[in-house]
Parts: sequence; structure tokens; C-alpha cells
Amino acid sequence: MSNEPLPGLTDAAPPVPTTAPAHGAPVALLALGAIALAALVTSVMLWQRLSSIQELLARQSADTGTQAIEARTMAQQAQELARETSTRLAVAEARVNEVALQRSQLEELMQSLSRTRDENLVVDIEAAIRLAQQQAQLTGSLQPLVAALKSASQRVERAAQPRLAPVLRAMQHDLERLERASVTDTAGLLGRLDDLVRQVDDLPLLGRVAQASAMRRKAGAEPAPASAPPADAASKPGWQIGLQRAWEGLLDETRGLMRVSRIDHPDAVLLAPDQAFFLRENLKLKLLNARLGLLARRMDSARADLTAASGALEKYFDPASRRTQNAAAAMQQLQEHMKAVELPAPDNTFAALSTAAAGR
Repeated sequence: MSNEPLPGLTDAAPPVPTTAPAHGAPVALLALGAIALAALVTSVMLWQRLSSIQELLARQSADTGTQAIEARTMAQQAQELARETSTRLAVAEARVNEVALQRSQLEELMQSLSRTRDENLVVDIEAAIRLAQQQAQLTGSLQPLVAALKSASQRVERAAQPRLAPVLRAMQHDLERLERASVTDTAGLLGRLDDLVRQVDDLPLLGRVAQASAMRRKAGAEPAPASAPPADAASKPGWQIGLQRAWEGLLDETRGLMRVSRIDHPDAVLLAPDQAFFLRENLKLKLLNARLGLLARRMDSARADLTAASGALEKYFDPASRRTQNAAAAMQQLQEHMKAVELPAPDNTFAALSTAAAGR
């Protein structure tokens, strides 16, 4: 700052007149001196004040410049930080998008794996139940099907999948229905047929009844050896006793040659001895055919074979024999037990498995 006096400050005092009255000259001089002194003091004070203001303004200007520089520096740093933050935010957003994409892909993969596992479980259960159904149809027993349904329900419970809950309910319903169902005892019927086949060789034929009766009568008519002969036989001579025995034997032989009886089926009497073997074998074949029909679940065919076997038994075998009567009663009971009962099928389970396999 310059220390030159401001223009106009030195010329503030009025000009001193050169001529003045003699009595007022000192007063004017004093007044002029006072005015000049006051102006000088005022000028000095104004100058000092102006200098302090200038210095204050200079300091404020310097401070303002420094602050401006600092502000520009901070602004540049803020811009750089904003750019860095923006870059980091863009990278973070890209990573978040990538993580979201990976998460969606992972969820899809997990759902796909879950669906694949459920589908494999459904297919496996359906195949096992169908195989058990075939076994039940072949054996005539519901035990394979019941066991397969119980095993399948346990597997579904372990899977703990909400979408398989209808399948579990359908299995439980079919299990209750199968446990209440009644089926033919195939194993017992097969055993009884096997017993009948074994008894065929011991059944007496109708054509040999007369011969068997004559043999039994002859055996009963033979005199048993006695330790002591009767009193009347002891009084007779030996030749007379021998002649009497010969006559009784001749009478027995004569009675055996002729027998009067009712024959409803003449063919049974006219059978030759060698044909009896084929008759028994034919009866066995009919019983075996009935056994095969029972195994194949063809009840009508099995009953037809048993009816034919019963007809042959009634026609060619002795109806008075206890064995023949027992065989006829057994055949009649087998025909009554061979009912064409349809095995209950797990239709509800198959429907629920189809719905679960379709993903509905």
C-alpha cells in the first residue's frame, strides 16, 4: 500500500487571507491553526483507519485465496472419490447381478434335481407296484401287492415332498381296501388237487366190484382150522366130510360165476384191464388241467375240468366205495371254492402316481 496522502486532504483548509485587520489577525490565525490541526488529525486518523482496512482486506483476500485453493483441492478430491465410488458401485452392481444370476441358476438346478429325484421315485414306485400286481395275479395272493404298497408308502414318507402327499393318501386308501378284500386260497386248492391226483390210483373201478366181492366172500367162506372138530363131523366118515366140502366149494364157485346187479353205465363194465390204466391217466390229466387253470386264474376252465373229472368218477368208479365218495365230495368242494374273484387293483395309487409324474 502507498503512503501518499489522499488528494484533497491537504487542501481542506481555507486560504489565509493576506490582508486582515490588525485586531483580528491573531484570532484568525488561531482559528486557521485549529482547523488545520483538526484536519491533520482527521487525515491521520482516516489514513490509519484506511490502512487497517486495507490490511484487513489484504488478509481476508489472502485467506479467501487460500480457502479457494483448498476448496478447489477438496473439490478435485471429491470428484476423484465420486468417480472411484461410481466405479466401485458399478463393479458391485455387476457382481450383485452376477450373484443373482448364479443364484437363480442354482435354484433352477436344485428344482430340476428335486423334480428329477421325485420323478425317478415315482417311476420306481410305479414299476414295483405293477410287478407286485403281476405276482399277485399269478399266485392269487394279495401279500406281494400289500408288501409293495407298504414299502412304497415308507419311501414316500422318507422323501417328505409336499407334491407327493396325494400319492401317500392314495396308497393308504388302497392298503385299507386290499386288507378288507377276500381272495381264493390258491395254495390250499392246489394242495387238495394234488391229493386227488395221488388218490386216483387207489380208486376202485365199477367193473371189478363183482370180482372183488366174490374174492371177499370166498375168503370168508373158507373154514378156519379148528383145534377140535365138531361132534357131528367126528361121527361122519372121512369120505363123507370130503364130499361135503367139495360140494360147498362147487356151490361157492357157481355163485361167483353169476351176479345180478343194476348197471347204469354199461361202458364201465366193458372196460378191458389194459384200458383201466388209460382211464386213470385220463382222470389225472383232467385234474392237472384244472390245476393249471387255477394257476392261470382261469376259474371257468378249472371248474369245467373238475366237472368232467366228476363225471368220469361217477361213471367208471364204484360209487359205494368210501374212497370214491371222498373224492367226489372233494371235487364238489373244489368247484364251490373256485370262484372267479377279481383281485382288487390299486387304481387310486396309479392315478396319483400319473398325476405326480405329470407335474400337476
